[in-house]
Amino acid sequence: MTTRTAALAWEALFRTQVTLMRRFEAARDFEPLSSREYDVLFNLSRMPDGAARLRDLNAQLLISQPSLSRMVDRLAAAGLVARREADDDGRGVVVALTVAGAEQQKQIGRRHVRHISALVDAGLDEADQLALARICERLQAAVTDTPTTNRIRTRTETPSS
Repeated sequence: MTTRTAALAWEALFRTQVTLMRRFEAARDFEPLSSREYDVLFNLSRMPDGAARLRDLNAQLLISQPSLSRMVDRLAAAGLVARREADDDGRGVVVALTVAGAEQQKQIGRRHVRHISALVDAGLDEADQLALARICERLQAAVTDTPTTNRIRTRTETPSS
């Protein structure tokens, strides 16, 4: 392995993500939200009870904490999330999906996943898609202190596999 090979791999991964995100944005996959607002709702939908401490949510996003706080304020004003003090710490803030927020996330998510499938299926067969998922999981695990929780299951695997 060389520095050049690592840089080539990173550049391919990054450029592919940029290309796909531009296609999603051009198709308005996330309307009526921005992609970043949708990302907040999506990540909350994956949390137990659809809620997370602001700092834990922030760890899942590529956004600064002050920007996330302002975004959460906007999403709360729109009725998509609710803010409350953490039960175990009066200084902590918990953000939770509202019923309207969960419905909005599902509606946008269904449309978005169809577009993901159309674009990814055009370039990769199922075996390649699973290989890519495994490669990305290994890379994520190698650069984080915690194991990945986003493990991709095949259609034939059950959650306990």
